[in-house]
Amino acid sequence: MNTTGCKTVAVVGLGLIGGSIAKAFQKYTPHRVLGLDRDTAVMREALDCGAIDEAITPAQLAQASLIYLCLYPQAAIDFIREYGCFIAPGCIVTDTCGIKTEICAQMPQLAASYGFTFIGAHPMAGRERNGFVMSDADLFLGASFILTPCGAAAEAVAELKRTTMPLGFSASVETTPEDHDRLIAFTSQVPHALACAYVMSPCCPRHKGFSAGSYRDVSRVANINEELWSELFLDNAAPLSAELETLIRHLSLIRQAVDSRDRDRLRELLRQGRLVKEELGE
Repeated sequence: MNTTGCKTVAVVGLGLIGGSIAKAFQKYTPHRVLGLDRDTAVMREALDCGAIDEAITPAQLAQASLIYLCLYPQAAIDFIREYGCFIAPGCIVTDTCGIKTEICAQMPQLAASYGFTFIGAHPMAGRERNGFVMSDADLFLGASFILTPCGAAAEAVAELKRTTMPLGFSASVETTPEDHDRLIAFTSQVPHALACAYVMSPCCPRHKGFSAGSYRDVSRVANINEELWSELFLDNAAPLSAELETLIRHLSLIRQAVDSRDRDRLRELLRQGRLVKEELGE
């Protein structure tokens, strides 16, 4: 690839998301892509397949004008604490973490101390399986790119959008870390908790021959990375707990109607759910 005069981006963490970001940059933009991962075999694989143009060490981060931290939340914070001194002044640093309140509470202060700009971000894309081997240049096609500016200047936010949207995103949304985490508790974390609880039924091992689309739809995300998701759940404990309580309350209402053989009440509860989906046009 001819990268003369192009922006240099660095991707820290070449797992599913980081690897996909690197591959998407190579496929859809002219930018030079640097890659950093604690697993040297992963960096070699990324080099060999052309996902990155150069494997680097933290000391070489100064080459980049834009850095994507594709790490677990605490790992991203720890990385900046240890290696922020190598980041060029004025560089834009963003993350891909699935929760924002915790990381946005610490990153802006670290950014100010090291002289770079931090903008929180969350690409709304993923797969059930992880690792560089699952990464895909087309992972973000049609996805939403969520931004939590955390006090960053409007021009920096605009620059991050200009650089990232060509990777295939169909829309960008700006919000606060708190609002992001409240909604993510509902749209992402509760479904993962529900799927895990669902497959813990003693009936699950016997589902074959008795299951179709409903089983697949509900159980799909039980194939979970427990290390990552336990961290995300605990970092977002209050919003997630509130959404779980709402779910439990509604399930209890349905169970009560079933236990009491109250057909009218049960029909009304199921009708309420149907009307919500219909009103959303989904």
